[in-house]
Amino acid sequence: MTQRLSGLGAIIGNYDALLVDLWGCVHNGVEPFPAAVDALSRATAAGVTVCLLSNGPRRVSAIVKRLDEMGVPRDVYQHVVTSGEATWRALSSPSDAWHKALGRRCYHLGPDRDDSVRQDAGLEIVTKLSEADFIVNTGTYDNADVLDDYEDRLQEALKFKLPMVCANPDLVVYIGDDLTICAGLIAQRYEALGGDVVYHGKPFPSVYALCFETLGMPEPKRVLGIGDAIRTDVAGAKAAGCDSLFLASGIYVDGFGTSDPAPEAVVAKAKEEQHPAPDYFMPALAW
Repeated sequence: MTQRLSGLGAIIGNYDALLVDLWGCVHNGVEPFPAAVDALSRATAAGVTVCLLSNGPRRVSAIVKRLDEMGVPRDVYQHVVTSGEATWRALSSPSDAWHKALGRRCYHLGPDRDDSVRQDAGLEIVTKLSEADFIVNTGTYDNADVLDDYEDRLQEALKFKLPMVCANPDLVVYIGDDLTICAGLIAQRYEALGGDVVYHGKPFPSVYALCFETLGMPEPKRVLGIGDAIRTDVAGAKAAGCDSLFLASGIYVDGFGTSDPAPEAVVAKAKEEQHPAPDYFMPALAW
């Protein structure tokens, strides 16, 4: 049974490292959560290595810059791994047959703030789908966009049989108090239409391999994955052999009707989504 925690401090002695989601866990896209920052600070002081693991579709340098701007102290984390960084590596130095076959003419579906994913990767950026070899999908152009806004674009891409690289498998995220769709939802729709998509980021194994490499190859059971999405944070951590801590006040809060659901409700939600239940849960990250 999934165990409810009163705080991260209750189990911190069981772990050497934390893989911590950012959006909805450490910040809301606008400002950090003080209790979460405090928890990371205390974990670091306890000798636990903190690796921020984000499905943000930007390179690590861009994410760190944004954390600085929001006021998240650098001394509360030691490493950052992002789906955007994993995407950039796959594009700039493809190591598998699928990425090697993409070609170099790239159509970027997403806002300019995500440009770091495809910059300096040896790509030719095109502005028409008819001129592209493939699509890099980093999300919506505007936070208010809905999935239907992209239907015509996806249908056109399908006509040209363009493969898609998805740099953020998340489906939705809170920005402030507003829920907005992410690249993963657009990619899912493209797959449903018959498009060919490869994802970088949680819950896929490649990003966890990058985390373990960054951390110096720790024992997986001594690593705790923390996040607010069962599909990505919990399922990804469990598949990598790690324990998981689910934060219920994130994207599921409306579905639960509370930020502090019963353990049975958390288990039922995981079962409904056909994913493993988390080992632990709490309303929000706190010590």
